[in-house]
Amino acid sequence: MNEYGTRSGAAPVEERLRAALAARAHAVGPADLRPLSPPAAPVRSRRARARRMVVGGMALAAVAALAILTLVLSRTHDGHPAPPARSPHPRTGTPSPAPSPATPSPAPATPTPRAAHP
Repeated sequence: MNEYGTRSGAAPVEERLRAALAARAHAVGPADLRPLSPPAAPVRSRRARARRMVVGGMALAAVAALAILTLVLSRTHDGHPAPPARSPHPRTGTPSPAPSPATPSPAPATPTPRAAHP
């Protein structure tokens, strides 16, 4: 085994890559490194700023509409209870009774002859 933990019979491409990476690592020194720069503030475009203003204005309009609607509904309510709910279907199947005559009709005074039964 070699120093990298692989078999000594590695492919030639792997050997060349390892040699190139080791040479590059040894070529970098402290003078080549620079201090880390502080993060920069993100640049905001005019389009994003305009979009934020439009969305904010729409949210403000929705809140104002909700407040006005609440005030209007509370003034028309006047504290009276709501009428009972009605069925969406009209009533059918319960006919009204026929009016009865005010005076009873007189029964016939004379009996009618009946046929004799054999």
